[in-house]
Amino acid sequence: MEYLALILFVLVCLVLMLGYPVAYALAGTALLFASVCALFGAFDMAYLHALPSRLYGIMTNQTLLAVPLFVFMGMMLEKSKVAEHLLAAMSQVFGRFRGGLALSVILVGMLMAASTGIVGATVVTMGLLSLPSMLKRGYHPAFATGSICATGTLGQIIPPSIALVLLGDVLSSAYQQAQLNMGIFSPDSVSVGDLFVGALVPGLMLVGLYLAYVLLSAKLRPHWFESTSEKGVSMQLKPLLKALLPPLVLMLLVLGSILAGLATPTEAAGVGAMGAIVLALFSRQLSLNTLKDVMLGTTKVTSMVFLILIGASVFSLVFRGLGGETLIEDFFTGLPGGTLGAMLLVMLVIFLLGFILDFIEITFVVVPIVGPVLLAMGVDPVWLGIMIAVNLQTSFLTPPFGFALFYLRGVAPSSVRTADMYKGVIPFIVIQLLLLVMLAIWPELVTWLPDTLYS
Repeated sequence: MEYLALILFVLVCLVLMLGYPVAYALAGTALLFASVCALFGAFDMAYLHALPSRLYGIMTNQTLLAVPLFVFMGMMLEKSKVAEHLLAAMSQVFGRFRGGLALSVILVGMLMAASTGIVGATVVTMGLLSLPSMLKRGYHPAFATGSICATGTLGQIIPPSIALVLLGDVLSSAYQQAQLNMGIFSPDSVSVGDLFVGALVPGLMLVGLYLAYVLLSAKLRPHWFESTSEKGVSMQLKPLLKALLPPLVLMLLVLGSILAGLATPTEAAGVGAMGAIVLALFSRQLSLNTLKDVMLGTTKVTSMVFLILIGASVFSLVFRGLGGETLIEDFFTGLPGGTLGAMLLVMLVIFLLGFILDFIEITFVVVPIVGPVLLAMGVDPVWLGIMIAVNLQTSFLTPPFGFALFYLRGVAPSSVRTADMYKGVIPFIVIQLLLLVMLAIWPELVTWLPDTLYS
């Protein structure tokens, strides 16, 4: 009967590939499959009796309350034109150097990622703001589009990332379940704040590697960059500070309060949402129409997240009722290489699924299945969460299915070839894979800061 769970998983992937809405595909396929199996005595419908309590738990989860607040903060910052002002100021500073605009794009993208936490919003915003300027200044289309796509995906790993909020909640449940299965009835916990802290060093390392690649490329391939070096541009600190200070202060309020233990991620998200309103007010971008657009957009994104979570809950109940957990556990424990072999397989599967599923579906469907097994094998939960986040970030860049490529293709001019976009992201994919290898060899890059702050 356990193999029926595998058939269910494959069916769900096929239905998703047909283009049906994720939430309905998860719940509908699972319920239909469960009904057919119940007719043949292969599924006990009593498993679904736990569904009401699960749905109540989702809607009353304080951690998930951070999702609409962070989404609101990101959308309000986008409306207040923070990125536009930052890019203009950064270009003034770095415009004197060959490759200066690319450096500005990466740094502004990092700040946008830390402000919005939404990959699609960052890619589209940076594509609209910087791609025309880069092409006009003589940048090779492959390098320009590759740097924008890679920078946009930083929202996956740099806190406060929506992906880390969702991963933290799922891994918290998986970690407790793994410890209970091991007979530990006073389990340790892992929080969203732990993932935020654990992601800081890898996120900054990734930005540093991006910047180093730009500087190296400007030296080795100067013809890919500005046709002339803008040495006449003066470094004006006042416009830079004016554009840089507001988002920096907001980031310090949000992340600093979490790191200092003064606020939970949900409370910090409330501070961030209020701070974004204040920034929009001071930049004279706040109006009733703007507020209406932001609230409507936040409602749509939040509704999508929670509908997918409800669908994933139905799927996980049916999957468990069909013996899927036992099948996964037996399979992983029988793999050659033990924990290393299991981890490599999970990373490969998540990477491939990233071509067809968004991070929300993978977080709610795949992680609850494999998470408890890996955690029971001794894998650190914070390290596992960051590895999954970086892995998904890499798959979102990988041609031909990378989501970041689709987002940028939608706003890029027709003169930019899709082949150039594919070519441009390859070096950044290599950089991200290098980071994954470094995190695998030295897990302390992830675990050191959380252990130091919370020991």
